[in-house]
Amino acid sequence: MSSALDSYVSSAPSDQNALDIFRGQWSSRLPPPYESLTAGAIPLFEDPRVTWASDRLGGVRDKSVLELGPLEGGHSYMLEKAGAKSVLALEANTNAFLRCLVTKEILGLQRVRFLCGDFRQFLSSSQECFDIIFACGVLYHMMDPVQLLFDVSRHTRRLFLWTHYFESNLVSQNDAIGTCFAASEKREFQGLTYEWHRYSYETAINCPRFCGGSAPFSGWLTRGSILEALAHFGFRTLEIAYEQLDHQSGPCFAIAATQD
Repeated sequence: MSSALDSYVSSAPSDQNALDIFRGQWSSRLPPPYESLTAGAIPLFEDPRVTWASDRLGGVRDKSVLELGPLEGGHSYMLEKAGAKSVLALEANTNAFLRCLVTKEILGLQRVRFLCGDFRQFLSSSQECFDIIFACGVLYHMMDPVQLLFDVSRHTRRLFLWTHYFESNLVSQNDAIGTCFAASEKREFQGLTYEWHRYSYETAINCPRFCGGSAPFSGWLTRGSILEALAHFGFRTLEIAYEQLDHQSGPCFAIAATQD
């Protein structure tokens, strides 16, 4: 039987104690000189996609950045380190949000503000605009991904997007995700017709490290539909990199999109 006393730490104060509050839930490995601390294994605090996107979007120095789904603050850290004037990072997963606060304290972030809440609600209600929006690993977790791209287009002229996408042949050959998809649907939004593919998280939502969407399922777009939607909503210049067809979680790519 658990007790309130189980929440107390008996060892001397340390960064590791804070990380251990969420032991087994961390995805990210902390950057030097903190790499000896035990967290996750993925080097998201040293992610080359962030550097690539910054270069393609004209740099982040002295820019305002809106980050959708910071997970554990790895990209937030990189954006501040690259000179961003401000980073507003919105996280709906409460455990991930608290991990972001641990990251902020350990790394001493000064120009990043983490807010707990659904960025879809923020985008639909706020009139605030940002120099750049970072949306890494969130589009394929949306029930209505095209709506998200439209909402993003109302708040920025520069977007970094990294996402998985649906490609029938590649998905059917992938044992990890092949059974997660149901039949596709034809949908229409703001004059754009596209295919929507239902993806079920199945038992993954029971995993302590689950960091997907807030519903039992989401909607994936095809590669072509993503590019068409971005162009439809005003992003005329699209640069693509980090495309990986054999990713274990499905084909994916990064896009630096601008409305210039």
